[in-house]
Amino acid sequence: MAVMGPGPIDGKIDLHSHSRASDGQYPAAEVAERAAAAGVGVWALCDHDTIAGLEAGGAAAARLGVRFVPGIELSAFLDRREIHLLGHFVDPVHDALRRFEDFLAVRRRVRMQQIVEKLAGLGIRIAPADIEKWSGGKTIGRPHVARAIVETGIVATVKDAFDQFLGEGRPAYVPRYRLEAEDAVRLVRSAGGTATVAHPGVSKLERYDLERLRAAGVDGLEVHHADHNPSVREKYLRIAEALDLVPTAGSDYHGEAVAPDRHLGDVSMAHEELERLERRRP
Repeated sequence: MAVMGPGPIDGKIDLHSHSRASDGQYPAAEVAERAAAAGVGVWALCDHDTIAGLEAGGAAAARLGVRFVPGIELSAFLDRREIHLLGHFVDPVHDALRRFEDFLAVRRRVRMQQIVEKLAGLGIRIAPADIEKWSGGKTIGRPHVARAIVETGIVATVKDAFDQFLGEGRPAYVPRYRLEAEDAVRLVRSAGGTATVAHPGVSKLERYDLERLRAAGVDGLEVHHADHNPSVREKYLRIAEALDLVPTAGSDYHGEAVAPDRHLGDVSMAHEELERLERRRP
């Protein structure tokens, strides 16, 4: 499944958003509707570690006349640092991708149980059902736990839950499964996709980090991200040009209840760059 739809590209290009299949607020079909309403002409759904929303998202996009790019966002490690990699144009029925999704779903549930136990030790009692109701699929993550904590009234926002309990170094933190960045790139490319480094400014990646990732087979760099100010975008645009990485754009939309400052279509990219990225598919 590649970019879908005939004719010239109209509207903005947003290659990074999330649905309830992972930690987004809305079902994939509704995210497609919101993308269309925001003037997005090319839209990618990149849920965390899952491809469960791609079928519904693609069908809704086709109905709405929006070109759809099937994707995934993988959490990986570069040495001891966690980074995120976006896979674009992936095959949503690829065997290796589906097996990896199943494997991670099991690991995530084990991790969530460990987090629940740590929260109980802090006097915060949350039942599995309180967490699972926020998830639209089999992928359970810390944002779902965060929303359950918010519902107790102990904290006001998802960010507060991470800052006080769930973030690295906080009392209920449990490390995630360690997927090496090079393995994440290989997985995406084996599924017919291109690999792009997500929000490098948020991850505090420098040129030498990106040189390593480029050598590992990375194709793109998410220069235009909702959390990058103009100076950060300029920094990474220069690096992308120097390393022959395609500069991409993504709002990283989750929905206002999860990430209120991110909106579909907030950033965009040149149509020529999208075509350049697609040409790098294996």
